[in-house]
Amino acid sequence: MKFSPPLQSATLIKRYKRFLADVRLEDGSETTLHCPNTGAMTGCAEPGWRVWYSDSGNPKRKYPCTWELVENDQGHRISVNTGRANALAEAGIRAGLLPSLAADAEIRREVKYGSENSRIDLLLTGNDLISCYIEVKNVTLLGDQGQGHFPDAVTTRGQKHLRELMEMVQQGHRAVLLFMVAHTGIERVSPAQHIDPEYARLCREAVAAGVEILALGCDIDETGIRPSRPLNVNL
Repeated sequence: MKFSPPLQSATLIKRYKRFLADVRLEDGSETTLHCPNTGAMTGCAEPGWRVWYSDSGNPKRKYPCTWELVENDQGHRISVNTGRANALAEAGIRAGLLPSLAADAEIRREVKYGSENSRIDLLLTGNDLISCYIEVKNVTLLGDQGQGHFPDAVTTRGQKHLRELMEMVQQGHRAVLLFMVAHTGIERVSPAQHIDPEYARLCREAVAAGVEILALGCDIDETGIRPSRPLNVNL
């Protein structure tokens, strides 16, 4: 996934009201970016860090520029635009980076499923395939020594998705929880027991019920984001 036009850089002043971030541009002026991440963004939004943003070129938008990347104090690049996670997951599958998922499958997005009225991020189907329901989670929380965690705040929505995935397995389908790791410092992933113990418990229950949990890392710089390698998941 290449950034076109190329991203521009700035220095983060503050992120606030969930959807906004004030930054200082290279010429010293200040502007406000749209923040496409409604989460806690723990470890992703410290004042003084370098950020990169895209420009829609649309003067009708109140905030035409969108915050895309940040570099933390350890030099790691992080994608803060959670809206890119599904496209990156699909690109990784198409590239054969997750051999257990068919690279030539038909892939549909945002398909309604489950008894709790959800929409699956990716649905893989094909003539010789059991339908495979894939829930994608964007991982940006770095702990100690390369350990990544999800979620970065209690997520009742994420708990619901795990229940829905277990329901799909019960119906005879494949179900996958895919941690899309958008942080170059993360080397492995685990459910965040210290943040949302119920989510961690449901992950273990889901695996016991037949849900598969996978993780995919990315290379990230100001030119683009490229899915690059599978990562280990520790429950």
